[in-house]
Amino acid sequence: MKSVDVVVNGKTGIGVEIELPKASLVLVHGDSGFVMCGYLDIQAADKKGDAAALVRGVCTVNDLLEADIAAVTKAAAKKGVKIGMTGRDALSRLL
Repeated sequence: MKSVDVVVNGKTGIGVEIELPKASLVLVHGDSGFVMCGYLDIQAADKKGDAAALVRGVCTVNDLLEADIAAVTKAAAKKGVKIGMTGRDALSRLL
């Protein structure tokens, strides 16, 4: 497991990369939400009321920051996160 600080617009989140047998689980979280890879379930995050955004096809935190958002929870949408923006842009609203 690898943990890295991720700074976006002067705010810091924690990035996590966990190597699994077939792919990596990647997540960056902050005080008010997180961006996650496709290994995690956006519907479960929505059901819990989390502000979360989903990206697909990433192996690293850097990939996550550059990837386009594919899905968002209702709570993330209320914070201005939209499908199609980059992970970095989404994080700027979730840190």
